[in-house]
Amino acid sequence: MREMFERIYTGSSEDYYKKLKKYVDKGTKKFILTANPEMLYIAKDNKVLKDAIMNKENDVVSDGIAIKKMAKYYGIDIKERIPGCDIANLLLNYGAKKKKSIYLFGAEEEVVKTLADLTKTKYKGLKLLGYTNGYIKDKEKEFEKVVKLNPDICLVALGIPMQEELIISGIKNAKKGIYVGVGGSFDVLSGTKKRAPKVFIKLNLEWLYRIFKEPKRLKRFYKYNIKFCQDVIKDSKKAKK
Repeated sequence: MREMFERIYTGSSEDYYKKLKKYVDKGTKKFILTANPEMLYIAKDNKVLKDAIMNKENDVVSDGIAIKKMAKYYGIDIKERIPGCDIANLLLNYGAKKKKSIYLFGAEEEVVKTLADLTKTKYKGLKLLGYTNGYIKDKEKEFEKVVKLNPDICLVALGIPMQEELIISGIKNAKKGIYVGVGGSFDVLSGTKKRAPKVFIKLNLEWLYRIFKEPKRLKRFYKYNIKFCQDVIKDSKKAKK
């Protein structure tokens, strides 16, 4: 587990966003993994996902307060969270400013279409190459077409690990572009769902707000957060012996 934590960016969000803007400016080919407890928990048994996390050509950032707190058990100081939703928001806004191209993949048809329509108004300047909802049957075949369009930015909202596996399968054939798995961010960015109030975000309690709004998340929270934390504590203790 420690080796995956060691791959996570430890600097400030401000510094990382500067780096992200440079990727956009230079047309850098980059896969960004937004690590939360669910991702690292699944990666223990998912070689494809773990290999992507360990690949030094990819960026891995901390999307989750549990990642920041648990890293301390390995003596790693992660300064702050860098949520996937914030990365997506920056790419949409900065991409619009720089008149870059984008492809949106995932979520329900109504949600992704609403976000796509915002490229004509809120994110005016972005060149929308197209969008695909997350319920298409042959996702890999469709994603191959997306990669051939050569987008500057590609946001994939399918949930972990599907979104990462899809990006891994296609990015090797990409010439350029920033590819990010952004989970449920399309819901927030499209305005379909409201993000947690600022006070929850500031106190790193966004997870609590989501559970309050959607109680069905509690079971998933236990599996991928509580058990994850227990595993990290056990693993760190073993390493010290």
